[in-house]
Amino acid sequence: MYTVLALICHPDDMEINCGGTLLKCKERGDRVVVCNLCNGNLGHMVIQPDELAQIRDAEAKKSCDLAGFEHLSCNFGDLNIYENNKEARDRVVKIIREVNPDFIITHYPDDYMADHVATSKLVFDASFAASVPHYSPEIEGEAKVVPIFYMEPSNGVNFIPTEYVDVSDYIDKKIEMLSCHESQVVWLKDHDNVDICEDARVTSRYLGMQCGTKYAEGFRQCQTALKITTKRMLP
Repeated sequence: MYTVLALICHPDDMEINCGGTLLKCKERGDRVVVCNLCNGNLGHMVIQPDELAQIRDAEAKKSCDLAGFEHLSCNFGDLNIYENNKEARDRVVKIIREVNPDFIITHYPDDYMADHVATSKLVFDASFAASVPHYSPEIEGEAKVVPIFYMEPSNGVNFIPTEYVDVSDYIDKKIEMLSCHESQVVWLKDHDNVDICEDARVTSRYLGMQCGTKYAEGFRQCQTALKITTKRMLP
C-alpha cells in the first residue's frame, strides 16, 4: 500500500517509540524500511565503541528481521551528527532517494538528546533536498515531498500527540523486538536500574489510556506546506 521510511537515530529508538506502528504498517501490506543514522557506539561504559557499533548493528538487524522490515544504516558515530552537517544531510538524501517513501517517521524536534534533535532537523532538511533534482545530482534516484510524522520522545515530556495508533495487538511483538537490543537492555538495567522494555510498555499503556484503547503510540504530523495531506496514512 505505502512505502514507509523510519529515519531513526539509534538502534532501539524505533522499537521504543514506533515499533508497534511499523508492525501494523507491515501487516496492512506496506513496505517498511528502517534506517539508523547513528550506530550507538557510545551507548556503554564497558564495551568499547568500535566493538559496540558492530554489536548494536547486529541487534538492529535481528529486530528488523523479526518484524520483516528492511534495515539500513548511515553509520555515524554517536554525537557526530548535527544541524548544517552536509555530509550527514547528503547521506539522508541518498537514503530517501533510494527508498522513495510515501511518508517518513522520525524524531520530534524537541527531544532530550542532541542526536535525536539533530536527526529530526536533518530529516526535515533532507526530505526536501531529496526532491530537488539539481541538488547533488550525483546522488541517484528521485523523491517526492512527503508527510513527516514525529514519534513521541522518550517518556513523552513536552509532547501532546495529535495522532494515535492502536498497537494493542502488537505490544508483545514490539517488546520482543526491543529485547533484541541486549547490549542496552542488560546494561541499562544493571547500571542505571532502568528497564527499557517495561518503560516502553508503560508508555504505550498510558498513551492507550489517552485514546481509549489498551496500548497506543503517539505522533504529531509536521505541519508545513507540501507535507500536509488529507489522507490518513498512519495505520
